Amino acid sequence: MADRTETEKRDLTKDLAAAVRGEVSSAAADRALMTMDASNYRRVPRAVVAPRDAEDVAAALRVCREHGVPVVPRGAGTSIAGQATGVGVVLDFTRHMRRIVSLDPAARTAVVEPGVILDDLRAAAGAHGLTFGPDPSTHSRCTLGGMIGNNSCGSHSVAWGTTADSVRELELLTYGGERVRAGRGTGPTGAPTGLPPRLRDGVKSLVDAELALLRTGYPDLPRRISGYALDALLPERGTDLARALTGSEGTLGVLTEATVRLVETPAARVLAVLGYPDESAAAEAAHTLLPHKPMTVEGMAADLVGSAAGLPEGGAWLFVETGGASPAEAAARAEALCRAAAADGTTGHAVVTDPAGQRALWRIREDASGTATRMPDGSEAWPGWEDCAVPPARLGPYLRDFRALLAQHGLRGTPYGHFGDGCIHIRIDFDLLTPPGIRRFRDFSHDLADLVVAHGGSLSGEHGDGQARAELLPKMYGPELVGLFGRFKDLWDPAAGLNPGMLVRPDRLDDNLRFAPLPGRPVPVEFGYPHDNGDFSAAVRRCVGVAKCRNEKTAAGSADVMCPSFRATGEEQHSTRGRARLLHEMLAGEVITDGWRSPEVHDALDLCLSCKGCRSDCPVGVDMATYKAEFLHHHYEGRLRPAAHYSMGRLPQWLHAAAPAAPAVNALARTPLAAVAKRLAGVAPERPLPALATETFTRWWWRRRRAAPPADGRTVLLWPDTFTNHLSPQVGRAAVRVLEAAGLRPLLPPTAPLPGGALPQPALPRLRRPPLCCGLTYVSTGQLDRARAVMRRTLDVLTPLLAAGRPLVVLEPSCAAALRTDLPELLADDPRAPRLAASVRTFAQTLEDFAPDWRPPRLDRPVAGQTHCHQHAVLGDAADRRLRERAGLTGQLSGGCCGLAGNFGFERGHYDISVACAEDQLLPAVRQSAPGTEILADGFSCRTQLDHLGDRPARHLAEVLAEALGAADA
Repeated sequence: MADRTETEKRDLTKDLAAAVRGEVSSAAADRALMTMDASNYRRVPRAVVAPRDAEDVAAALRVCREHGVPVVPRGAGTSIAGQATGVGVVLDFTRHMRRIVSLDPAARTAVVEPGVILDDLRAAAGAHGLTFGPDPSTHSRCTLGGMIGNNSCGSHSVAWGTTADSVRELELLTYGGERVRAGRGTGPTGAPTGLPPRLRDGVKSLVDAELALLRTGYPDLPRRISGYALDALLPERGTDLARALTGSEGTLGVLTEATVRLVETPAARVLAVLGYPDESAAAEAAHTLLPHKPMTVEGMAADLVGSAAGLPEGGAWLFVETGGASPAEAAARAEALCRAAAADGTTGHAVVTDPAGQRALWRIREDASGTATRMPDGSEAWPGWEDCAVPPARLGPYLRDFRALLAQHGLRGTPYGHFGDGCIHIRIDFDLLTPPGIRRFRDFSHDLADLVVAHGGSLSGEHGDGQARAELLPKMYGPELVGLFGRFKDLWDPAAGLNPGMLVRPDRLDDNLRFAPLPGRPVPVEFGYPHDNGDFSAAVRRCVGVAKCRNEKTAAGSADVMCPSFRATGEEQHSTRGRARLLHEMLAGEVITDGWRSPEVHDALDLCLSCKGCRSDCPVGVDMATYKAEFLHHHYEGRLRPAAHYSMGRLPQWLHAAAPAAPAVNALARTPLAAVAKRLAGVAPERPLPALATETFTRWWWRRRRAAPPADGRTVLLWPDTFTNHLSPQVGRAAVRVLEAAGLRPLLPPTAPLPGGALPQPALPRLRRPPLCCGLTYVSTGQLDRARAVMRRTLDVLTPLLAAGRPLVVLEPSCAAALRTDLPELLADDPRAPRLAASVRTFAQTLEDFAPDWRPPRLDRPVAGQTHCHQHAVLGDAADRRLRERAGLTGQLSGGCCGLAGNFGFERGHYDISVACAEDQLLPAVRQSAPGTEILADGFSCRTQLDHLGDRPARHLAEVLAEALGAADA
């Protein structure tokens, strides 16, 4: 049977490749990437096709008909009800069919292909003062095709409605190959126009026979997304076939082009934040704000918002946006709304006019679909009842009943969302791993469907029914109308070839759960995964598929890093989500069958820069750098490693050995032998080899200390990291100068434990033992046994010295991040590890925490450059920004990753991607800076990348401040 299935898959792939000009693949990696969307469900497709145009779609449908294989259209895969998964052929529209065909500002319309990303359309429309009204939180990566398939809405729906309100005309292909041009209105016979005769006559007959049911069977509310919108075909509603097909989830036709309406966007926007005692009070108040014509009325509670700045007092808040022709007009409307709301019992309000402040607050809302997947105690929560909606005036009573139902079933969740439209989102802590938990999931779903219907609501208020809710549609619509849905489906798709198992004759809501094939018990791993109870499967499950990592551009004013390799390649497998999906399938063992030896997972992780950006930027805290290190450890266990692992992965050893011969090594690096050395070491031929310091930082330190012991002051331990010590000792010398000027007493740790935790003395022998190490290079190459050994040695030496509360000052951000996170997570069994991690400070944090009264020299010049990605992700840069401000260094550093990323950009085969990552943000920021701008980069990799690719060198902040203080010690 398995052989027959493989033969059929090969034949299908062969025939598709012969018929389609776009990419066709049945490779394990490509299929694994499409097994899931952002829902609880998983299906394994037979093949993936990326069509180039409508003719490719028609050809793919023809081949699938001949093979009797179903088809699933897919956009960005951010659907949360399972409708973007399937067992047949997935049509991936994100690769090629993403043109904005035309945009007519006068008519306020645009013609788009289904793969167009919403933000790209908004940017094009924005040049004319227009926008596309619906704006789900995934606007930076969701596609118009997916939005039309799901009838997406977003936070501005109180002003501009749903996607169905913005669709004018759709071009589709049915599974049978018929071409449809669906719009509004009828022909001479009263049938919809743009249909082939079979469909034209069938649709008219169906509607004419069921007028009474269509007029009475639908609830009247703004967020009714469930089921087929067949009432749009009523004559009094204009026989709007395009509207009826919007929200059909790819079950009736495959979209190839759409004409959509654009709306005028206000010149200015202001955000009013209204505080309420609790979410019920906020829900009760939301609909009372609608007469003020707000653009948004979004609800958030304290358990999701956390400690965000800029919020008034309260336990829940409404985010209400107002618009105007000028900032003053928008602000006046916001103030008037706040005054009216105060009369109804707000606990306070804030009017946010600053665009940066607004973006920060909206980011909380947009990230909620991810952050809500973890409860305050760290337990998992899942979609499934993400977006049911009730009439807005019923939201308060509904939420109280909803909370009671959660308690009845022993479940927890955090509601948030579109309160002004009566639509809430929530992730609930379902146990979807055990049979009792799955039974409770099913029972709760049935009870909640009854509750939604009792309040006159819709099972789906935004994301569609998919598999998550379609089984329950008879509760909402009754068997007669659901039967009509089935007849409509059979009319359009008699072979049931389009997205079967969705909407009509659906799979059960507890079938195909994506967790079912995962191991039943934790797999043996090296890291502690403290936020996932030591369970690697739970860590991988963190990725729920919201795909923030698929952002192709960094938002204005954002310092986000994630995901540089995706932005460089545009390939799903090089996104954080793609890699997490492959790891999920590796654990499942069905599609990816080689476990830790998997070449598919290895190839996807190969272009992961280990930038750690996902650790902070991913709403659910996926940590792909750690997962990569874990995988590499197991993948190469007992096997020969790539040359780069031995050369750059063990860089601290090589640099220590080469230090006495640094001049000779530097001279050889300038000869033809360097090319041979790079080839043997796995180094990219395009990369110059960095010069070794002829005097290491530690040698300078001991020479200087014997000559002139440091003055009194509060003692801080200065970490002599490998990069500072051997490759950029000038940074260490500058840091000593500044720390001493600030009244601190920097001391270097010894290379071996001293009796009683004594501080190192000037008379100690110099550098006869290998220096201490944070283990960074070993971790990044997955040499975790070696990393653990050097980290334990570091703990042995430092623990006594840090007992008095001394900080450990680390100048290299990547080393600081390794000590702060990698060390305690790899040495999870050592109680000394968290104490060491807590002592780690960056250069700026040390000055702020231990020399708060010190005033840095004024430099009064602009800055450009980059915040190190590890600092952004792990350490934060608030202290650095404050220090720069006090020194008169103005401007912001760019986000992203420099692309060199330690060993990554030096490894053979990574050069082009490394350059592309640098061109994303860093190099443009430096090129565009004015003459006289100070170029800052605290990371050795960032400075090296600029040396290699730019024409303006960068410096560590310590160097800039030390220069302003005067000449450093020799």
